Amino acid sequence: MLTRVARARPEARLDGFLVQQMARLPGAIELIIGVVEDPVFGPVVMFGHGGTAVEQIRDKALALPPLNEALAHALMARTRVWRLLRGYRGRPAAAIDVVTEILIRVAQLAVDHPEIRELDINPLPRRARLAISPYPKELEATERLRDGAVVRLRPIRPEDEPLLQDLASHMSPQDLRLRFFSAMKGLTHQLAARLTQIDYDREMALIALAADADQVLGVSRFAADPDNRQAEYAVEVRSDWKGRGLGYLLMRRLIDVARQRRIGELVGEVLRENTAMLQMCRALGFTIRADAKDPSLVRVTKPLQKV
Repeated sequence: MLTRVARARPEARLDGFLVQQMARLPGAIELIIGVVEDPVFGPVVMFGHGGTAVEQIRDKALALPPLNEALAHALMARTRVWRLLRGYRGRPAAAIDVVTEILIRVAQLAVDHPEIRELDINPLPRRARLAISPYPKELEATERLRDGAVVRLRPIRPEDEPLLQDLASHMSPQDLRLRFFSAMKGLTHQLAARLTQIDYDREMALIALAADADQVLGVSRFAADPDNRQAEYAVEVRSDWKGRGLGYLLMRRLIDVARQRRIGELVGEVLRENTAMLQMCRALGFTIRADAKDPSLVRVTKPLQKV
């Protein structure tokens, strides 16, 4: 059971938070990030000004996870160190996007692993291998559907949470039920955050956007097991964009990425009544079998690597 994360540098304890001082580089701003389990609110994320004077400075702010880009910025903006991060009196701005990403991922880690009670993070030295895989920009592309419509494909990003909620608002109740296996009116903040804050090392979510607007038209995704033997997939398309080949395009690109990642096979569970999904699975070479435990489901699999 994961309860602590190893650390290699001295830590400071601040109001019950076990926090990790960031790397001390010449001219760097020292920051601290922490997570603790509150008996009332559950996991709480802390951000503030760190360093050896952390107890004297007492510049910190708290937030409840999950976080997105806007919430992470709001958390940082409630501290005095935020002014330094943005640049002050000729001092260059810090890599705010990197700090934002760390906050978002730490917050999601606390949500996904409730067994964590306290968390501290080792600083990432320069040129070191990243603990979290960076955004895979090489997967960005522009594609044309069979009816000539142009769409932009790219990996999902944490700041896409509102776009994902907008996608759900343009899906019929029936399409939402077929995708999420339950009746729902839309995506909650917590679910949308989980679907946008992914670990690119073992997950992928490709979104299709309109050519001339920041509007998500569809998403395909997979999450692989630690050994890359299997990855479970899912796909959804705006109801008013169905029948134009967008789902096929998203799935073909997802299969290509999974194959490049050396994933053994894609697997999925599909409601038996979802005939459109089953038709696409057959066309893409998936094997379809009845679920032995649930007659309303069928299991689809597609091997990706040659034996």
